[in-house]
Amino acid sequence: MLDPVPLRGLGGGGEPERLESLLNRVARGDEEAFSKLYDRISAAVFGMARRVVRDPARAEEVAQEVFLQVWQGANRFDAERGSAKTWILTLAHRRAVDAVRHDQASTDREQRLDWSGGPDYDSVQEEVGTRLEHEQVRRCLQNLTDLQREAITLAYFGGYTYVEVSSLLEANTATVKTRMRDGLIRLRDCLGVIR
Repeated sequence: MLDPVPLRGLGGGGEPERLESLLNRVARGDEEAFSKLYDRISAAVFGMARRVVRDPARAEEVAQEVFLQVWQGANRFDAERGSAKTWILTLAHRRAVDAVRHDQASTDREQRLDWSGGPDYDSVQEEVGTRLEHEQVRRCLQNLTDLQREAITLAYFGGYTYVEVSSLLEANTATVKTRMRDGLIRLRDCLGVIR
């Protein structure tokens, strides 16, 4: 687990309040706890949103929506299922993915109304090829060890860094890097990727 960041105003050497404790207080409507929680994790939430949606302004909107969701749904946090940071960053990732899908759907609707021309490629063939590739990746992921699969999924599909992955999996960073390298080699071999 990552060491908690000390909170300002605790006076010399006091223990910082854990995110889980702050979330429990937020669930009871404690605005001060929400403010502290926001100060402690807002940069990570924005970073996660920024990695997924790319646009800084849209990432800010996503981060605001995430904190609204945290304020309204803090009582849904279950410490038995993971850490507070993981729960909040998962909300951020899901919200960011939803934003990308929403934006893409809007773009798609606009393009469907544009009769000026069509694609200069076979979209059905590309769609089928993409789906087959996705299925093959899923099959190959199943051939990895649990640690390899979880680490690769968190890093490449979740947007987490090596340090974040090692924290989430409660494993040494060097071990995570090694398992990911080995897993990627196995994926490459399974997928038949040419070096």
